Amino acid sequence: MHRPDPNDFHAAPLNPLPWVVWLLALPLIAIEAAIALGQSGLAGGAGAIGWRQMAYQRFAFVPDYLRAMWDSGIYPPELLARFVTYPFIHGSFTHALMVLVFVLALGKMVGELFRAPAVLAVFFGSGIAGALAYAALPVAVPPLYGGYPAVFGLVGAFTYVLWARLGVLNANRARAFTLIGLLMGIRLLFGVLFGGNWDWVAELVGFAAGFGLSALVAPGGVARLMLLMRRR
Repeated sequence: MHRPDPNDFHAAPLNPLPWVVWLLALPLIAIEAAIALGQSGLAGGAGAIGWRQMAYQRFAFVPDYLRAMWDSGIYPPELLARFVTYPFIHGSFTHALMVLVFVLALGKMVGELFRAPAVLAVFFGSGIAGALAYAALPVAVPPLYGGYPAVFGLVGAFTYVLWARLGVLNANRARAFTLIGLLMGIRLLFGVLFGGNWDWVAELVGFAAGFGLSALVAPGGVARLMLLMRRR
């Protein structure tokens, strides 16, 4: 990994992010900026105050829509698109900011090891898997929105990298799961203290999907997986 020279006064103050990370972060930033401008009255007129609610209605993942598609056998593209749009819609600026921090931090670590298509596969694949798991719960009725299921997929990719490295070192691979254990513990604690719904299932499944997808899309992932299968 490239490290900046402290004596190079022309170097960028921050390590550059892989372009694929900006590809994921910029829509999130743009949406929140537009909503903020609308709520402040600087753009969109009086109707802009409801832009966040409009974003929920157009782009959030609604479990009942998927159940209706399953029953009817009809899959409108505009409803299927919600599988990949819901991670960019958030309940508040703080919600979006927390997701953005995770996307930048984890995306940088994963993006420096994985090819750009692999990062996109992990991010969107985890988001889709999380939405499917959420919709499979009969008790899950509220719309699903926010980037946490996809972000937890990046956590899964990062965990896979640690897991693989610990295996090479013949170390205890269970240590790789410390981060997800901590995050899920905090997540469940907040749910107990402040209430919540079943979206934690989407996040947990997003993590599992990110970990599993990384076994396929990481550099040398398929070859490593075949080697493990032969050993068994």
